[in-house]
Amino acid sequence: MSECALKKVTEHSPEEVEKVKEWINTEEYKEKNFARTALVINPAHACQPLGAQMVATAFEGSLPFVHGSQGCASYFRSTFSRHYREPAAATCDAMTEDGAVFGGQNNLFEGLENAYALYKPKMMPVYTTCMPEVIGDDLTAFITNAKQKGHIPEDLPTPYANTPSFNGTHIHGYDAMMRSVLQYLTKDQKVEGKCTGKLNLIPGFDGNTGNIREYKRILEAMEIPYTVMADTSEVFDTPCDGTYQLYPGGTKLEDAAESINGKATISLQKYSTVTTMKWIDAEYSGEKAVMPMPFGIAKTDEFLMKLSELFGKEIPAELKAERGRAVDAMTDAHQYLHGKKFAVAGDPDYLIGIVSFLLEMGAIPHHVLCSRATKKFKKEMDALLETSPFGAGCTVYINKDLWHMRSLLVTDPVDGIIGDTHAKWAARDADTPLFRIGFPIIDRVNLHRSPVIGYQGAINILTMIANKFLDIKDETCEDQWFEMMR
Repeated sequence: MSECALKKVTEHSPEEVEKVKEWINTEEYKEKNFARTALVINPAHACQPLGAQMVATAFEGSLPFVHGSQGCASYFRSTFSRHYREPAAATCDAMTEDGAVFGGQNNLFEGLENAYALYKPKMMPVYTTCMPEVIGDDLTAFITNAKQKGHIPEDLPTPYANTPSFNGTHIHGYDAMMRSVLQYLTKDQKVEGKCTGKLNLIPGFDGNTGNIREYKRILEAMEIPYTVMADTSEVFDTPCDGTYQLYPGGTKLEDAAESINGKATISLQKYSTVTTMKWIDAEYSGEKAVMPMPFGIAKTDEFLMKLSELFGKEIPAELKAERGRAVDAMTDAHQYLHGKKFAVAGDPDYLIGIVSFLLEMGAIPHHVLCSRATKKFKKEMDALLETSPFGAGCTVYINKDLWHMRSLLVTDPVDGIIGDTHAKWAARDADTPLFRIGFPIIDRVNLHRSPVIGYQGAINILTMIANKFLDIKDETCEDQWFEMMR
């Protein structure tokens, strides 16, 4: 009887192992790999609640609240902590098996009451995981009941979003939570004829705090008053001064509430703010625009000219000089990227920006992979590739994962891969350098502090890629080619 309960380990000879290792690098295996439909291996995306937590964390005094299991909340917190190397505050109502049977309302009551009593947040955004979504928990009723029964104050802002982990990705969770927060905070705040004179800037799901600081610096250089929503720059890049702050930084709640009366609203990530911008377009005053992330020269030019148009401001000399330095840097180093083939994986908005930069450098974005995207995104990316001769022969893959990318790399090699940490296994198997841009980056330090947008961002990306290629040349060349000048 005990023998029947044991599952015997199947042993394979070293010869068989080597045979399979060689086979998975073949075109035959690639065809089988691309034919799979039910299995996902190493996806280049995270789940909706993680994106919701990005927003929920990035407002003043805001405590993210997960309606779901403890394990889910730990995953979101650990991912942010590993990427930023900073604490990522969040709490949850620790749903278990009984919640799955009887519903999670009692868990929510107790969790909200304890969290408010202990941490005194100014706002507690609530978002869901798989379990409450599967059983159909009604957050509208639950949160209303929690306030009526006195578990939390009636006037405590508690925006909420349904963010099932089994549907969409982190960018959809970001979108749902952003819309919910703004709907909640701006209720009854719209005043006919009032204008704050400010720009509302929505950066989208962006794990690079350096990007957020760069947006602010550009706006300050142009003397444009602004509100960044949601502002992670101080939350996840706070100074180490010996004092722990539970709620560092974040967008001020009163600024977010007043944003409905702003002069203009710009989203810099179309695909992570679809429903948010649709709602803003209907409800907000002022001009609205959805623009690509300002990667490279042309898209940064486009961003600055839009700001100049909306606010009647001249582009200052310091930004013009930055542009000149970026163009000079690209001219000095173009030979190290020109004609090089790249594979790129990541979020839709990041991919559009990175591919734009590569085309400007005369590089070839040979494989472009987005693990969750629509045909609309593919059509937009194909159109972008068609704008340059360096886009000819490049292929866009949607709804594919990084194991698909591995097959592409070993059967149709490239010179470099651009993506987040999850791409390192494919890069290692294909013996191809990985350039880490995106989220999460958990195996290198401080990259989230270096902007990749704007003119300075163009210099940063260029410098990282070109110098890595030069390092490889020095490390692998024969002695007679080991030169001082590269």
